[in-house]
Amino acid sequence: MSDEPYEIGRLKGECVVAWWEGGKRKRYRLGTSDASEARRIAPAVYAERTRPKGNTVKELWDAYLIDKAGRAVTKIMPYEWKALEARFGKMSGEAITIADCRAHTDERRAAGRKDNTIVTELGRLRMVLVWAEKHKLIAEAPHIERPAAVKPKERHLRAHEVARLAEACKAPHLSLFVHLAYGTAGRAAAILGLTWERCDFERGKILLEDPDITVPHKGRAVVPMTKTLRLRMLAAREGAMSDHVIEWAGRRVTSVKKGLATAAQAAGLRHVHPHMLRHSAAVRQAEAGVPMEEIASYLGHSNPKVTRDIYARFSPEALSRGAAALELDDFEPQEVKRWTA
Repeated sequence: MSDEPYEIGRLKGECVVAWWEGGKRKRYRLGTSDASEARRIAPAVYAERTRPKGNTVKELWDAYLIDKAGRAVTKIMPYEWKALEARFGKMSGEAITIADCRAHTDERRAAGRKDNTIVTELGRLRMVLVWAEKHKLIAEAPHIERPAAVKPKERHLRAHEVARLAEACKAPHLSLFVHLAYGTAGRAAAILGLTWERCDFERGKILLEDPDITVPHKGRAVVPMTKTLRLRMLAAREGAMSDHVIEWAGRRVTSVKKGLATAAQAAGLRHVHPHMLRHSAAVRQAEAGVPMEEIASYLGHSNPKVTRDIYARFSPEALSRGAAALELDDFEPQEVKRWTA
């Protein structure tokens, strides 16, 4: 079966390209009876015939989703659209003004939404409009004014706090998640999607990369299995009822946010979210003097500069050479007297 969204057939001896649209079958003549020529022409004809024609924000938004189908970003866009549709849905993509953006900001603030959430919503709108301009669906993408992003207060857990959190987890799968998220510095999605076949106990490796994911996504690493993890995972595997490492009653777990929040409260910790465990693991490695390149490999960062920008300041070597150059204790006493006289 072809992966193309259309088929090439024949109608009265002439080649046609056919596809389904809105529950109806569409056909368009290709002007040739030669199959090879038809296969060459069909992609351009199909693209032109199915090219979005509208220029309202809703039409452009839907067109973007079709063009980017399968990409991770399209899974979260429906939630952002709920916030944008009432104000922007019927507007022309080119007609949006700064006043419209400010009105959206005021309305969302009044509804109790944080500025960073509003920044994300309007940023997604801008992304769609810039895409529409590139595809010549609108002449020019308008300026989308957004509130200034607020840098979140950075928090991380110390090792003893992670241990306390894991101990406060009432459900075994939640405790195992805490140990895995901290012990591998993996993303929550990678931990929740981890299967036993990707846990190599013989070599002591955990493969966080899911081979079934073919669309672009954030990097995932192959990491060593710590002694702490090995013992807990061996115990969990003996009672496993599914292919997934994190399971509950034989079913895959898709979210641990509520469970972590409850465990954090029981452990006397402020609100803990899954990503905090990954961040805490990277901070702990940096504080231990682990090279940034190694931390980057753990985190699945393709560019160590990203890791360095975030975690270098936690390293005991950070700015140490610069500080040494400013040391005054090496002055001889007479020099000190001369300077202080």
